[in-house]
Amino acid sequence: MTVFEHAEFDSHESVQYFSDEASGLRAIVAIHSTAMGPAAGGCRWWQYVNEDAAITDALRLSRGMTYKNAIAGLPFGGGKAVILAQQGQQKPRELFKAFGQCVESLHGQYVTAADMGVTIENMRVVQKYTSYVSGLQQTNNADSGDPAPWTAYGIFLGIKAAVEKKLGTDKIKGLKIAVQGVGNVGYQLCKLLHTEGAILTVADINTANIARIQRELSVTTVNPEEILSEDVDVLSPCALGGILNSRTIPDIKAAIIAGCANNQLEVEQDGHEIAKRGILYAPDYVINAGGIINVAREYLGNSSKDQLSKEIGRIPERLSELFSIADRTGRPTHVIADEMAQSIVANAK
Repeated sequence: MTVFEHAEFDSHESVQYFSDEASGLRAIVAIHSTAMGPAAGGCRWWQYVNEDAAITDALRLSRGMTYKNAIAGLPFGGGKAVILAQQGQQKPRELFKAFGQCVESLHGQYVTAADMGVTIENMRVVQKYTSYVSGLQQTNNADSGDPAPWTAYGIFLGIKAAVEKKLGTDKIKGLKIAVQGVGNVGYQLCKLLHTEGAILTVADINTANIARIQRELSVTTVNPEEILSEDVDVLSPCALGGILNSRTIPDIKAAIIAGCANNQLEVEQDGHEIAKRGILYAPDYVINAGGIINVAREYLGNSSKDQLSKEIGRIPERLSELFSIADRTGRPTHVIADEMAQSIVANAK
């Protein structure tokens, strides 16, 4: 099967494979669209079960970035890089040097940043070999380069908008919220929710993440396989994608699903099944846009804290519009969001 025949191929402009034997780099850069501007999206380090799983991730994530940037009103298209980690492989400086050189070879078609498994320190190495990198402090006046707190802030605001729509309250205090994944973004989100008085249940496959949050916050922990079926008001997926599917949706008890994980729906039909169950779903690339807004504005040189707060503050407005259209038309929120994004990109072309 060629990439053109892949189920997730969606008229991507390019899909490029890179390797560097000396450093052990094996990477895929997928560019979905540059209609709105250079393709922007993070670089993910992950140990995939096989190459097909990696290309699936790259194709889906890059398309999601096109939609995310379009709806957020950013002058960027959608792209994504995935680095195929090997069993026991470390992340040597030489590997990110090689990755930076790969990005540079694309001559600005793709702008990278940190994503799952990649740190700000890794990106600082990349920055030495290409200028097409963000999520790092670009000017002395810029806010912190780490996008995780800004992603979490957008999710937090989006949860409040969903709670107001579905539960009829503007208060988080006393609500039961389950967070799947308490890494960089999930951890920051839990801190915001805890401050507002939420009753938190969390899960993570990484025991160090669990230990950290137990030290700092009052939370209940459950096994990762149990978190999706917890009896809570809000389920916030903040780990890997594809977790909302025919196996998990029937057991979900939450009234709202709103989290930062990309590509939460395993297949498109899963969004319809969620809507049929009366669960309010906040489309992932709408609610989790805070990080890319931060990355984009830093890259463009206008990332003051006030500016970012104002722009990320529009996330709940966009969600409220989606929720209202869904109410009026009886159509699932993810379908409406896709159509909005596709229309913006088509008009740009």
